[in-house]
Amino acid sequence: MDLLIPDTGLFILQTVAFIILLIVLGKFAWKPILSGLKEREQTIESALLAAEQAKKDMQALQADNEKLLAEARAERDSILKEAMDVANSIKEEAKEETGKITAKMLEDAKATIENEKRAALAEVKTQVAALSLEITEKVIRKQLSEKKAQEALVDEYVKDLNLN
Repeated sequence: MDLLIPDTGLFILQTVAFIILLIVLGKFAWKPILSGLKEREQTIESALLAAEQAKKDMQALQADNEKLLAEARAERDSILKEAMDVANSIKEEAKEETGKITAKMLEDAKATIENEKRAALAEVKTQVAALSLEITEKVIRKQLSEKKAQEALVDEYVKDLNLN
C-alpha cells in the first residue's frame, strides 16, 4: 500500500516543479499559444464573415439574374406580340389590297364586256342594216322590173312628199 500513498517530500517536489513549469509556460508558452489561438479564432471569424458576405452577394446576384431573366422574358413577349401584330396588320392590308385589286379587275372586266357587247351590237346593227338594204334592193328591183309597179311606187312617193 505504500505505492498508493505518496511521500510528502515527493509531493512537495512535484508541486514545486509543477509551479515552476506553470511560471515558465506562462512566461514563454502561454502568450504565443493564446495569441495563436486568438489569431486562429479571428481568422475563422473573418472567414465566416467572408462566407456570409459571399452568400449575401450570391443571393443578390441570383436576385439580379432572376430580375434580368424576367425583364428578358417580358421583352421577348413584347417583341413577339409586336411581331404578331405587325404580321396580322400586313395580312389585313394584303387582304384589303387583294379585295381592291379584285374589285378593280371585275370592274375592268365588266367595262370590257360592256364595250365588247356594244361593239358586237353595233356590228350586228351594221350587218342587219346592210342585209336589210340588200334585201330591200332586191325586192325593189323585182318590183320595179314591172312598169305598172314602177308607176305605182312613184305615185306613192309623190303623195308622201305632198303630205309632208
